[in-house]
Amino acid sequence: MSGGQNSDAEASIKCIDTDIDIDVFRNRLISWYEAEHREFPWRETDDPYAILVSEVMSHQTQLDRVVEAWKDFIQRWPTVKALAGDSQSAVVTFWSEHALGYNNRASYLHEAANQVVDEYDGTVPADPDELLSLMGVGPYTANAVASFAFNNGDAVVDTNVERVLYRVFKQIRQADDPPYEQIASALLPVERSRTWNNAIMELGGVACKKTPRCDEANCPWRQWCHAYQTGDFTAPDVPTQPSFEGSRRQFRGRIVRTLGEHGELALDTLGHRIRVDYSPEGTHGRDWLYEIVTDLADDGLVNIQTSTAGTTETESASMSQSDGSETLSSIFVSLQS
Repeated sequence: MSGGQNSDAEASIKCIDTDIDIDVFRNRLISWYEAEHREFPWRETDDPYAILVSEVMSHQTQLDRVVEAWKDFIQRWPTVKALAGDSQSAVVTFWSEHALGYNNRASYLHEAANQVVDEYDGTVPADPDELLSLMGVGPYTANAVASFAFNNGDAVVDTNVERVLYRVFKQIRQADDPPYEQIASALLPVERSRTWNNAIMELGGVACKKTPRCDEANCPWRQWCHAYQTGDFTAPDVPTQPSFEGSRRQFRGRIVRTLGEHGELALDTLGHRIRVDYSPEGTHGRDWLYEIVTDLADDGLVNIQTSTAGTTETESASMSQSDGSETLSSIFVSLQS
């Protein structure tokens, strides 16, 4: 993506959400991915053949089940020439024995290997358009191989990515024809397609699942996420709302949304805004609320400050609750900038 294209990308994101700093937005996800991602063997290689095999195998098949099958496949047919040199029936039999779904995918993969040998001298092409010429390779797979093997693909959009974008951007869910491809491409950093596409797919597979795990998986986009702030976690593949009424996650989201709307608030003021039964000395009072905002501070989502004798100083997120209700009453909370 050129400098001009990057400017266009930022403009596209601004049209969706004017509060997003696109560089911060991108860096949060990449940092999260680099620290948190699951280990899969095909992520440890840039061999386009091995990556093509993983992409074909993982269509509608759980990744955990693909791992051993992929290892066995690569051990048996370590190169595209080895695969092309064996019989189609051997590949189909392997596919069936490993419960990898539709056998026609095995046939297509074998045919694609023969095409690579016959038409590309045994070298898997790097260009997405040439990858599309291979049997059984559609736009998604071509782009995935180009990204993960050659770092030159466009944004990869699968069901997980659609779910993420739908939940994060309220404008997408309001659109008659949601612009998933446009927004995904606009988000893509220059020359980072391998890392970025892995990262956003990982986000959908680990944190933004059908039943979301926003806090458990330390989702890096909670600060901006419409679903997190409103509690509406429906999505194209989640037609009914996952149940979490009254949960800690629900109130974390309310806190983030409320601070975004009103700026810095005193702890008690915040409490009254997020629940009607808030009582400073009650069960759902200052101690309860302080514990939640402390968790949010630990996650880098909010700042906690204490006002003392007319001055304001930064309060450590590890402040002991034993300091008492009077100390907690002087606390102010704001969103992390």
